[in-house]
Amino acid sequence: MFKRVRKWFITRIWGHSRRRARLVSKDGRCNIEFGNVEAQSRLIFFVDIWTTVLDLKWRYKMTIFITAFLGSWFFFGLLWYAVAYIHKDLPEFHPPANHTPCVEHINGLTSAFLFSLETQVTIGYGFRCVTEQCGTAIFLLIFQSILGVIINSFMCGAILAKISRPKKRAKTITFSKNAVISKRGGKLCLLIRVANLRKSLLIGSHIYGKLLKTTITPEGETIILDQININFVVDAGNENLFFISPLTIYHIIDHTSPFFHMAAETLPQQDFELVVFLDGTVESTSATCQVRTSYVPEEVLWGYRFAPIVSKTKEGKYRVDFHNFSKTVEVETPHCAMCLYNEKDARARMKRGYDNPNFILSEINETDDTKM
Repeated sequence: MFKRVRKWFITRIWGHSRRRARLVSKDGRCNIEFGNVEAQSRLIFFVDIWTTVLDLKWRYKMTIFITAFLGSWFFFGLLWYAVAYIHKDLPEFHPPANHTPCVEHINGLTSAFLFSLETQVTIGYGFRCVTEQCGTAIFLLIFQSILGVIINSFMCGAILAKISRPKKRAKTITFSKNAVISKRGGKLCLLIRVANLRKSLLIGSHIYGKLLKTTITPEGETIILDQININFVVDAGNENLFFISPLTIYHIIDHTSPFFHMAAETLPQQDFELVVFLDGTVESTSATCQVRTSYVPEEVLWGYRFAPIVSKTKEGKYRVDFHNFSKTVEVETPHCAMCLYNEKDARARMKRGYDNPNFILSEINETDDTKM
């Protein structure tokens, strides 16, 4: 009881005194901004206009969508009005009875706008139409029809691609709120639980991690956000996961692990961020998606394991209780990874024998004094 109170007190006090700066939030968003970007570099975003439009927020995308259509309708409406004005088809010019206009029934700017809208969206009410009197009007009709198809294809394709992006599929992949450190298979491991909330699978799933921390090189260079690979595995490996039920992935804390020299008391005082990635292909759309989350030292619980969540009902079905998804249970755990391996080495030495180089075997000749 005292141990839990002490751990809670240290975590709370240390957490309020130091606010951790996350690079990756719990829902996978990256907390980074770019400053002093040259104006020439910003033009690159307009070269790759498709990706730029897809990355826009919905409010900006819908603004561009509405502006593109209204702007093109009004622009060509002005051109149709100019054609009628130059050809003197408008009523203020009092054309004769035998006069053939370029476009029938264009009486002003409003009717020119309506004709532009009917032409571009191919409504064709049959009231206004182009005659063969003006070659300029025929050319303008062809040009607006082609440009209208391009605008329709681009804007509708951008909205469809925005809706079908695999980023939304990643929202149905969830990680546990905390990571835990406990023994698993006789080894000290860092464990994280991940679950797929949909019944459709992720094909070719691969999970891995990066430990972000500030390091100083032997040359004295300070590297902020230095990345260290963290290998996560399940019992069947870390690739092609059978992701039908929640999985508990673990990282073995051995001599090559960056967590090897950490202990239960020193863990909250560390300055690192553990970022976990899950890559996979969506089964229904064949699109590749990535799910991210991160853990800071306050979210890593030493001496705990996850509560079981999978059970089997009387009807023979397997049931997953997500109420216990992030629930942890305190278990007996070594104070540090080094303590566990020293204990194992001590036990191994007790089972082995050792040669004493100073030991000399003396042979004693026994003399039988009894004569037969």
